[in-house]
Formats: sequence, C-alpha cells, structure tokens
Amino acid sequence: MSSKTKIVVLRMKEIIYTAVFLLLGILLLSLFLFMFRPGKENAPASSQQADALYIPGVYTSSIRLGSEQVSVQVSVDSSHINSIDLVPLSEAVTAMYPLMQPALDDLADQICSLQSTENLSYASEARYTSQALLNAINDALQKAEK
Repeated sequence: MSSKTKIVVLRMKEIIYTAVFLLLGILLLSLFLFMFRPGKENAPASSQQADALYIPGVYTSSIRLGSEQVSVQVSVDSSHINSIDLVPLSEAVTAMYPLMQPALDDLADQICSLQSTENLSYASEARYTSQALLNAINDALQKAEK
C-alpha cells in the first residue's frame, strides 16, 4: 500500500479572504432572514397610523346639474376633513341653482366641526339640494378612506 503524502500550501492571504467572504455570507443570510421573517405583517402599527382614517389629499365627486357638471372637492388629512368646496361654480349654475352654495356652506361647516356626515341638519327648502351634495361628499370621502 502506497500512500502518497499530499502537501497543501495555503497562503495567509487566501485564508483571510475566505474568512471575510464567509463572514459576509453569514451576515447577508441573517439580514435576509431578519427582513423576510414570517409574522412581520401582524406587527402592531404605530399610534399615528392606527388613528389615520383617510389618505391625505383632495378628492372629488361630480354632480350633474342640467347641462353643467359641478365637482365637489373634499380636502382631508390623515384624520380630519379640512374643507369642502364646489368647483367650478359658474354663473349659470349660481343663477339656476341659488341654494347650491349656501347649502354646501352649511353642510361643510357641520361636517368639518363634527368630522362626520351623520346626523346633519339642513333647511327644509334646501332638502333635496343638501341630499345631492351629501351624496357627492360621501362619494368623495369613500375615495379618501384607507
């Protein structure tokens, strides 16, 4: 039986490179395991995100009044309704529908103070106008909800 002795020569530079790459590989693997571990989606959200009701922005909904198109713009931040406006309110719409702007102003004041479209009061002479505006406001708020 002849066994030949094999001599392996390792240079210190090769050993150091191998150790560094092995250490980087382990670090990268542990980083991937940490980032993509299961159950991360069920982590509790921060209190600011938990209180958020809306996606901040300006949302619109349209109302067709005869041949005119009127947009109701609702401006919200993450947890508040900031303002409600009619855009573009032309002279023709103002002349044909004189209760439109006062009804919206009344609804906007109530909605911005209550932060809700529930339990609102409006004048009996502007009941249908207020209901049409309230439907448009609710449509815009549904677009803003998370």
